[in-house]
This record gives sequence, C-alpha cells and structure tokens, in this order.
Amino acid sequence: KRGSVSAGHGRIGKHRKHPGGRGNAGGQHHMRTLFDQFHPGYFGKVGMRQFHRTKARYHCPMINVEMLWSTLPEGTVAPAGQAPVVDVTQHGFFKVGGKGLVAKPMVVKAKLFTAVAEKKIKAAGGACILV
Repeated sequence: KRGSVSAGHGRIGKHRKHPGGRGNAGGQHHMRTLFDQFHPGYFGKVGMRQFHRTKARYHCPMINVEMLWSTLPEGTVAPAGQAPVVDVTQHGFFKVGGKGLVAKPMVVKAKLFTAVAEKKIKAAGGACILV
C-alpha cells in the first residue's frame, strides 16, 4: 500500500528488475529443478535432420472405405452387372484406409491402398485400381 516503505516487496530481498534472468534463462543452471520437474525432455535433440524438406513429398490425404459410397453423386445407378467407379483422387484423396464396412461392390481408383482396405473392397466384389 501507499505510504509503506517497500510497498509490499520486502526490505531485505528488494524488488529488483529480473533477479532470475529473463524468460527461460537458467533452464540448465539455476532453474534446472523446475525444468526437470515440469518440462522433462525440453533440452536435447531427437531424430535426424532433413534439409530442404518439401511438404508436397509427404502430402497424402486419406479416406476410409466407409466414406467411399458417399463420394458418389446422389442417386448414382450403375448399369446392370457393373459396379460404380469411385476415383478418390478427384475428391482430393490419395490413400484409401480400411476403417468401416463395404456393403456394395465398387471399383475404386487411388494412388495407395492399405492391405485391410484392399481386402474389404475385394471381399465385397469390387476392385482396386492403382492410379
């Protein structure tokens, strides 16, 4: 409060600007116990460095087999004895995953299939075509 000499900051320790250093200073020195206790693994390296990592090389959007039928336009009817063709690359997906059930036969075109997805599509009487 006003009028008290040290304004609530104590006479002995004194209210100095940055007594422990600014920010994360001292994480490996005088603040070591705090960093070890609350932020384990904060310091050090993991893995290999990769120079000029292009995001496009790892871009692989995925769709599961349970969603394949919904990518077809509303009211799609395949000719008798033929299965509808689903090209997932036209919908922005590269890979087909195996989550869910495949009720009807269909021909699926994609860049990649998981083993489970391929098994389920073929079990339903469909086919997997790599694009």
